[in-house]
Amino acid sequence: MERRNLILGGVALVGLGGWAISSQLTGNAPQDTPVPTGQGAGNDTNDFGITEMVLGNPDAAVTMIEYASYTCPHCARFHAGPYNQLKADFIDSGKIKFVYREVYFDRYGLWASMVARCGGQERFFGITDLIYKGQSQWTRAGEPAAIVEELRKIGRLSGLENDALEACLQDAEMATTLTKWEEQNRTADGIDSTPSFVINGQKYSNMAYAEMKALLDTALGG
Repeated sequence: MERRNLILGGVALVGLGGWAISSQLTGNAPQDTPVPTGQGAGNDTNDFGITEMVLGNPDAAVTMIEYASYTCPHCARFHAGPYNQLKADFIDSGKIKFVYREVYFDRYGLWASMVARCGGQERFFGITDLIYKGQSQWTRAGEPAAIVEELRKIGRLSGLENDALEACLQDAEMATTLTKWEEQNRTADGIDSTPSFVINGQKYSNMAYAEMKALLDTALGG
């Protein structure tokens, strides 16, 4: 409960129209550029009403869950390299069902999640790519207000409309629900570091892609 309260401490300002919403971008907004959409594998909705973000084959015999934080440098490195190999070898080919679940170490990771989810299933993975690519910039923007501004820029760059983006950032109820959902997932799977992976119920820590590929090939009966 204490951890959740710390993460939500700044979200009240977002949800109740405080500094994170009232301040406006100055100058020219970034030019909208379409974000590549993910190849959705169906929307699993849990008891919290939160959509599971899924790629690959929803009926695959192997399910892989990635637990990651948008503020985690190791997660950014995974998404810049091994994830692309994983996607080409196992996800796009329909060999596995891939589920991405956020972990919130801090309020900034939660805010990034709210922006990523603002685009729904079709835009989520494209926005996630932008968030990780710009991680070193937006996480070091300075004051919380500046960090929110950088996340807004990413949302706009992804093609999100201003009104939709602001509505997502103001959704305090969603922020609270997301933290409860994250806490339940993290506790149930014993996640204590990121990135972590759960393959057919078995948890693994971060690893080299060759090792990950071997695990998946074995799970697939290869």
